[in-house]
Amino acid sequence: MTKPESAGHDCDVVISGASLAGSAAAILLARRGARVALLERRSDPEAYKVLCTHSITANAYPVLDELGLVPALEKAGAVRNEARWYTRWGWIEPRAAPAGPELPYAYNIRRSILEPLIRSRAAQTPGVDLLLGHHVTGLVREAGRTVGVRASTPEGEREIRACLVVGADGKDSAVAKFAGVPATQYENARFGYLAHFRNLPLRGGIGQTWFLDPDMAYAFPNDDGVTVLAVLPDKKRLPAFREDLEGSFFEFVRALPEAPPIDSAERITKIIGSVNYPLHRRKPTAPGVALIGDAALTGDPLWGVGCGWALHSAQWLAEAVASAATGRGDLDRSLVAYARTHRRRLSGHQRLAADFATARPFNPVERLVFSAAARDESVARHMHLFASRLIGPLRFLNPLALAKASAVNIRHRAAAAPPTHPSHTGS
Repeated sequence: MTKPESAGHDCDVVISGASLAGSAAAILLARRGARVALLERRSDPEAYKVLCTHSITANAYPVLDELGLVPALEKAGAVRNEARWYTRWGWIEPRAAPAGPELPYAYNIRRSILEPLIRSRAAQTPGVDLLLGHHVTGLVREAGRTVGVRASTPEGEREIRACLVVGADGKDSAVAKFAGVPATQYENARFGYLAHFRNLPLRGGIGQTWFLDPDMAYAFPNDDGVTVLAVLPDKKRLPAFREDLEGSFFEFVRALPEAPPIDSAERITKIIGSVNYPLHRRKPTAPGVALIGDAALTGDPLWGVGCGWALHSAQWLAEAVASAATGRGDLDRSLVAYARTHRRRLSGHQRLAADFATARPFNPVERLVFSAAARDESVARHMHLFASRLIGPLRFLNPLALAKASAVNIRHRAAAAPPTHPSHTGS
């Protein structure tokens, strides 16, 4: 049955996970007429994900706008995520063109603010039933497709039937596991630790990222004067961090070019992180099932793309399946459309990220573009569009962009070359 009717179902869509992706999908689906049960295993409506870059890339700004969250985020103190990036060739500092529009942006904001905010908006949306303390323990299946979930609730076991089950339950997705959707993993040769600091000044008051080849670090200013500071070293450094986490963390930061004054700042959280964070991807659909956010794909934390992709995948799903989930179209065909969009928009980014996660040296194309971006504002703006995930790898590395980068570097070498003096011969 690919044109499910609402009769016999408790709702149109069940979503497992009321974090960013799940709450956004619930809002967008309900606004399109779907009845949504939004399940969250945690009972606390203020719960939030702790280990996060706390940054939303600019590609997700239209989703925030559609959700109506932009005024609330700015009122909550979210910081527009301008940034500069250190490379061996100098700093890449994207700036708006003199006569052009401002650079695209979204926001840095701590998940302790963002997650309860979007969950509360979902709960207030007509058509959404937020069910806290509901943990999915299995799927209801008929004729080879998923038609609902079984959940552990504060009142005991419960079955909730729906036309579509959405897994928005993170990289270790129970929905994906129960639906038999395997994950392809990619090794990450870096590990990461982060902490939150207050009164940590950053040059220009904007985000800083350090490409140290192979090590990485970033500092993102957030709401309420708090800065998230993260280090992502090559795993060759792991023994030292295991022996003395705090000492190694501080030593790593002090050694950064134009290092933020970490010793004079107030650390307000523990140093937390992960020594093993592989990238993974799953096929984002199965019969009667869709996966969004980290359940479908995780990026390398160093790029800070997880929040943006969570919101975007929620939007793509709502656009593709809302009509079919309410009995006004072919659900299987709609899921194919969602999977196609997800693959087209994210697979290229994921391939590049998985390759870079091996901690290999910069390849020749990366050296060309990064060096040119440190020397030319137009190349820096082009790189900003890619870092913000507003353009994909093919456009980022298109022949015209590479030709421009080559020309910049040729001019740079010519300007740096010592002058030649004509030889003089005696008569």
